[in-house]
Amino acid sequence: MSALIPPIVGGHDADQPYVFMASIQDPGGEHYCGGSLIQTQWVLTAAHCVQNNPPADIKARIGSNEPSRGGEEAAIAKIVVHPAFDGVKPGNDIALLKLAKPATAAPIALRGAAVGSSTRLLGWGQTCPRLGECGTAAKLQQLDTKLIESANCLGIDGVLELCTESPGGKAGACFGDSGGPQLVKDSDGWRVVGVTSRSGSDSAICGTGPSIYTNVGAFVDWISQQTVSQH
Repeated sequence: MSALIPPIVGGHDADQPYVFMASIQDPGGEHYCGGSLIQTQWVLTAAHCVQNNPPADIKARIGSNEPSRGGEEAAIAKIVVHPAFDGVKPGNDIALLKLAKPATAAPIALRGAAVGSSTRLLGWGQTCPRLGECGTAAKLQQLDTKLIESANCLGIDGVLELCTESPGGKAGACFGDSGGPQLVKDSDGWRVVGVTSRSGSDSAICGTGPSIYTNVGAFVDWISQQTVSQH
């Protein structure tokens, strides 16, 4: 398994509001992972972002392109980590956060996506490629890329995960982007197809190789079961 890569390198400031976007933060308001509002009371993120955390140690800011202001702050009532995630084997890096009360922002829908699909990554992670060289981004970053054959990613589960191209070999997800969405756009607008998980290469330098995303399409039933049973 490659090292986890928790802002986007090689992207640019978001060119539109993404009201479903969530910044997962510590109690002091420091951003450390991303998420997506998929129902009014549920945020989708990566398991490695929230595993072993009590709900009181996490909060979310939803509906703002800036993690430090705007949108709405939300307390977390419950954390549901996929039971098959162990941080060692590939796959199942997915979790749900139940909000203490419904958010007012509009949620984003889920769907699957095939190899070759054009996608967009969102995140507030580092914009410099080496860990610790800079902090998280002050404004939401976006990067257009595409899904490529899983054989291009190291240590990937080709069914449960998506291999995502590094445009020009110098752009992609980085530390602080984990849990954030990979999107496709259809006639009804943006849809979440992936959740930022980790590097798809053996390099610790962000953007120099492909990224691995949890395949949301493979977990639609699990998500539906959890959001219904946890009410």
